[in-house]
Amino acid sequence: MIKLFLTVASAITLMGLVAYGQTSSSSTTVATGTDGTTQTTTTTTESTGIVTEFAPGETMVLKTEAAEPVHYKFSKQVTYVNANGRVIDASKIRKDSKVQVHYVKDGDDMMVDKVIVTKDRD
Repeated sequence: MIKLFLTVASAITLMGLVAYGQTSSSSTTVATGTDGTTQTTTTTTESTGIVTEFAPGETMVLKTEAAEPVHYKFSKQVTYVNANGRVIDASKIRKDSKVQVHYVKDGDDMMVDKVIVTKDRD
């Protein structure tokens, strides 16, 4: 009975950790044609986490599955939406909100262009 309980508790904990900070991405391709022109495709990535710091229009820090908090900068045009896809004001995002960010890597910076509030804080 105790083994069953520990197994179920471990499985539930593992599922929660996996769902907590998922990241997905698409690839970047840089190609040089025979005529010397270069074509670049940018990498876009999405990551989910809990907001620990937020300065609208400037920066956001998320607690994700990574060991250290992840720092993001905002691009010139940022869209903020709720879980239903409705555009919201940046002031609706608070510390401890669960969000998904859509960003593009620019050198060492991660430039956010969309923030989705996936769950309001409790």
